[in-house]
Amino acid sequence: MKNAPDLFTLYEHTELMNKLREWDIAYHQNDAPIVDDATYDAAKKRALEIEELYPELAKNGASTSVGAAVSEKFKSYAHVVPMLSISDVFNEGEVADWFNKLTNKDIFIELKVDGVSYAARYENGILVRGLTRGSGTHGEDITENLKTIPDIPHKLSGDYPDVIEIRGEVYMKRTDFIALNSESDKQFANPRNAAAGSLRQLNPKITATRKLSAFAYTYGDISIRDFDTQSEYFEKLESWGFKTTRHWARHANDMQKIQNAYHEIMMMRPDIPFDIDGLVLKVNDIATQERMGSRANSPRWEVAYKFPAARAITTLRDITIQVGRTGVLTPVAELEPINIGGVVVSRATLHNADEIKRLNARIGDKVIVQRAGDVIPQIVGVAESVDGATDFQFPTICPVCGGNVVQESGAVARRCVNTMGCPAQRIGELEHFVSRKGFDIDGMGEKQIENFVSRGWIKEPADIFTLIARHGDEIKQLDGFGEKSVSNLNDAIEHARNIELHRLLYAIGIPDVGQVTAKILAREFGSMAAIRNAPVWKLKNIDGIGDIMADEIVSFMSDNHNATALDRLSEQINIINPEKIEKPTEGPLVGKKVVLTGTLSKYTREEAKEILEKLGATVTGSVSAKTDIVLAGTDAGSKLNKAEQLGVTIWAEADFEKAILN
Repeated sequence: MKNAPDLFTLYEHTELMNKLREWDIAYHQNDAPIVDDATYDAAKKRALEIEELYPELAKNGASTSVGAAVSEKFKSYAHVVPMLSISDVFNEGEVADWFNKLTNKDIFIELKVDGVSYAARYENGILVRGLTRGSGTHGEDITENLKTIPDIPHKLSGDYPDVIEIRGEVYMKRTDFIALNSESDKQFANPRNAAAGSLRQLNPKITATRKLSAFAYTYGDISIRDFDTQSEYFEKLESWGFKTTRHWARHANDMQKIQNAYHEIMMMRPDIPFDIDGLVLKVNDIATQERMGSRANSPRWEVAYKFPAARAITTLRDITIQVGRTGVLTPVAELEPINIGGVVVSRATLHNADEIKRLNARIGDKVIVQRAGDVIPQIVGVAESVDGATDFQFPTICPVCGGNVVQESGAVARRCVNTMGCPAQRIGELEHFVSRKGFDIDGMGEKQIENFVSRGWIKEPADIFTLIARHGDEIKQLDGFGEKSVSNLNDAIEHARNIELHRLLYAIGIPDVGQVTAKILAREFGSMAAIRNAPVWKLKNIDGIGDIMADEIVSFMSDNHNATALDRLSEQINIINPEKIEKPTEGPLVGKKVVLTGTLSKYTREEAKEILEKLGATVTGSVSAKTDIVLAGTDAGSKLNKAEQLGVTIWAEADFEKAILN
């Protein structure tokens, strides 16, 4: 008999299931995922591992759950045959564990299309009902919506059973997704969200306006079956008028052929016009499928062999140059759009000219793109050098203003020297100024700033606060604007006039001054005037501000252009200075350097940081040998790993609370 789970394991499983249920509702009911595929898959995999050790937890666990409860907005009906999910496998070893247990090793390999599942019931060849997967036992009625999709016939062709429920996937081609986002105010994160949101409309007329496509791949209820294999069923589906993924299907009878198909499809992925997130491996013989049966939430005769969520292979279409607010030229990879971890990626950073040379990346090559969480996608390698691919020549003049591009001795970056006259640098500074971490002016993004700058309406930050008074009537006539949007923009600008000192310091774009340094400056000096007049020696004596940064701050504040711009800005805003914090002279945290990572259950990151600083600690962003403590919440990542390697003291939330309460 297996031991009962200890309290820690029980708590971990409960927390995992709470997260998974929340994420399932967001994904299946609201069509608005709140975590990427990698995060979801990792949590589900861990929950399944715990349930494998302690089967009593599986009753209401990940082993038995399917989808999410149906929404009250729709009528719902029971599935005659439960509509189960598919078990995921993530590597060759897990595939081998499944494959080696099979007695019939004739495997039919299909694409795992990243869309939304449907079930279409036909009686005497006529479509009578369409349902979503829903909870697996009950689905939402989407009959009229399915009828608007050209790939789903209203009447079957040829010879067909009296009753059959066709099951498949509704999806949106990437080109249709990009067109929809370019034409719509509502922006979908990826084609799967767009397909789900379009299919689950209360008004079928809206569904009809979206370019949805569909494949069929399996069946539920059936009155008589006159096919013996999955591959024969695909032929039947096509004879009835459905589209299938048969063109990409493969057969395999050993692990090597499965792996060959996996790598072949991975390389083909950017050329397939719709998103896939893996392969579906099925026992081809249907009699064997029926003998093997199902677990509580998934069949035993099939698995989904998932592609890595954080990486994908796609084509490098071009390399363009972005000029940043400091004049640095950054090469950007223009990619064939690809879905990575639930987000469609069409651009990625190449960092600098040296990185392009190191990768040996040429325009036209197949490249490996990596995305992790909110990190900007980047090219990490070349998967295949393609004949006819061309080398990229880094420009020697600025592509925006024509100014000279220089590379200072010992520096990697190449920079436009036309600091005052380069529009890209001005636009970049203004975008940084209005960003969420700066003045947070909603409705003033990249396109709007470019428009206003090109018309000469905004030349420096202070101009933003007089923009509506000077040009409000003209803005109403621009594409994308109107009475309401101009009013909203005006409200956002007025709200931004009151700003905390540390956010102002971040927003004005002092070189090397990020959020952490801005807060240090605000708390040390207490006012903008004090910072503007601070001598360099005083700045260098502040913990967290090095010699180079101190020089940058003094240089920025003493520049005549910057000083004049700050004077004009000060006339338009109200600066909220921080409360004076009396730092303690003794205590367990005085003088300690602390790094936060992961998610705390009782405190936000900012709340924890403020508490630590009030107790005399300095909160920094990266782990080093000088770090004293790493406070690690759930889902802690690389910072925790580095702390363990360096032997840094690691606190859980309970340790943190013990320290602040004593």
